[in-house]
Amino acid sequence: MATYTLPELPYDYAALAPVISPEIIELHHDKHHAAYVKGANDTLEQLAEARDKDQWGSINGLEKNLAFHLSGHILHSIYWHNMTGDGGGEPLDKDGVGELADAIAESFGSFAKFKAQLTKASATTQGSGWGVLAYEPVSGRLIVEQIYDHQGNVGQGSVPILVFDAWEHAFYLQYKNQKVDFIEAMWQVVNWQDVAKRYTSAKQRANNLLLAP
Repeated sequence: MATYTLPELPYDYAALAPVISPEIIELHHDKHHAAYVKGANDTLEQLAEARDKDQWGSINGLEKNLAFHLSGHILHSIYWHNMTGDGGGEPLDKDGVGELADAIAESFGSFAKFKAQLTKASATTQGSGWGVLAYEPVSGRLIVEQIYDHQGNVGQGSVPILVFDAWEHAFYLQYKNQKVDFIEAMWQVVNWQDVAKRYTSAKQRANNLLLAP
């Protein structure tokens, strides 16, 4: 039985239009995300075979493949819920997400400064990657990470709470090579309720990171 499964979308393909077209959502979820799920499961089977046969010639490639596919699955699973057709704007206390708004202001100086940093980090990824707002448990602050592929350049222990997919498959059919335009448009569909829940959950689990006995 497969360890990982493709989650269902929390909305229909057209829910994020016109920011993201139904065609992109369908291909992105049903093909690309599904491929990462399959890749993670296939790699686990290959690692099990290596253990059974005590053959380790491919260990480096298998471990890299597992990190790549598993991280792709995790980030996409967050991505779908980070968006809503009723989203956008900025987190505000009157909307019940004041704790998140305060954390953003404390960590970045203001929402505008945070937005500028995450926009630039996402739009300037070299090749394929992500822009990510993450909770960093050692300092208890929010940080922005610029991730290449799905797994590189990540601070250990950080918990992603808002992710912007900057791979070409996330936007090319609609935005062509204008990655900056896509990232700017993404702010119109951010689901701050979801981001706030992830922030609260990440804070509650912060003590799980054991730096010293």
